[in-house]
Amino acid sequence: MRHFLTTLDWSRAELETLLADAHALKGGLAGTELANKTLGLLFFNPSLRTRTSFEIGARQLGGAAVVLEPGKGAWPIAFEPGLVMDGEEEEHVSEVARVLSRYCDVIGVRAFPKFQDWSVDREDRVLRSFVQHATVPVINLETITHPCQELALMLTLQERLGTTDGKKLLLTWTYHPKPLNTAVANSALIIAAKFGFDVTLLCPTEEYLLDARYMNAAKASVAENGRTLTVTHDIASAYAGAHVVYAKSWGALPYFGRWAEEKPLRERSKHVIVDEAKMALTGGGLFSHCLPVRRNVKVTDAVLDSPACIAIDEAENRLHVQKAILRALVRR
Repeated sequence: MRHFLTTLDWSRAELETLLADAHALKGGLAGTELANKTLGLLFFNPSLRTRTSFEIGARQLGGAAVVLEPGKGAWPIAFEPGLVMDGEEEEHVSEVARVLSRYCDVIGVRAFPKFQDWSVDREDRVLRSFVQHATVPVINLETITHPCQELALMLTLQERLGTTDGKKLLLTWTYHPKPLNTAVANSALIIAAKFGFDVTLLCPTEEYLLDARYMNAAKASVAENGRTLTVTHDIASAYAGAHVVYAKSWGALPYFGRWAEEKPLRERSKHVIVDEAKMALTGGGLFSHCLPVRRNVKVTDAVLDSPACIAIDEAENRLHVQKAILRALVRR
């Protein structure tokens, strides 16, 4: 049994196979792999694209999806082993995962960090607990990485660029009025490096570097592909010649759980917005974002509404890559 938790667990060749299947599905290939099968989706956090695309994808493959929101329409769940459950949680993951495995053929989990202690959050305990106790494949719907978003981005870039090898991708931090999860940034970094891009990471200060686990994985991938990983705080050089600009905001890990301390640092970086002047430095580069996006805070209307913006294409491709993932997991 294989799970889809992070693309670090999958080779480029395996991911290329998933992307080829997604392309065929987008082109009209019909699939029935989920006939008489059920997908259980647990959302500990809000969702628009992930929930909608997985529900529709399951239906298009002949199956059904059940959406659960623990703490809302479903009981709150505890995760710590050996816990005396005298708090708010009514269920433990050891029962939840095993029961859902009796009902469902695949389980998807979306659970953001608690933003209190990165040394704890980086262990991805909620997702890993489901993997430990489930007896069916588990899909990461976004925790501390977002592998489904990675594949949607890469399918979109393959459609627009053809080969990705040797192209320049800029992953740029952007201002946002509050600290956000690093998941999409981690994922964009590792997938771009794995697929042969020369990758540039632009962030306002050293404090906004990503977790060493993902920085090191990206370094290993670019070395394997004969490419480069550049970290810079200089906007002009970062944008120069970029074939792709991928924007995301994320919290500074040294200040994780200490928002009052990070806020002054963040407020000094409002100029790190994606605008027409910066995009002009690319010489015709594409722009994308995982969505949702705050207009005129992270990126201007002019960029989002321009022909260079492929964010809606990327959002559409969530449906196709997720169907490919489901097909791959239920076939095993």
